[in-house]
Amino acid sequence: MEFVERKRWLFLGLPFTFTKYTIKEDLITIDTGLLKTVENDCYMYKVQDVQLTATLMEKLFRLGTVICFTGDTTDPRLELVHIKNARAVKDFILEMSEAARLKRRTVNMLDIGSGDMADLDDMQ
Repeated sequence: MEFVERKRWLFLGLPFTFTKYTIKEDLITIDTGLLKTVENDCYMYKVQDVQLTATLMEKLFRLGTVICFTGDTTDPRLELVHIKNARAVKDFILEMSEAARLKRRTVNMLDIGSGDMADLDDMQ
């Protein structure tokens, strides 16, 4: 499955910008520019968290902004601004990023132990 969305004007949600977002199962690509084109890629396994925001104007025109917090060095915060189907895109990114991390065996585990380092020294 693949999503191809365009950044839209907030006014009436018209796609008169030169930014295109392509979200695939293993990669997020952002193409920007008309005369000078910049293409930014981020592997799906690097996406750590996803956030959906929608202002009142975005809600009126059925748009949203998806923010991806990544471990990418060039762009640790990818913003897919003023896109349609924002909730579906967010859910797709969450599912595919988790699947990509499991496939590459790069799942990060969070240590939520209740003891501090002094407790560990007492055990030895």
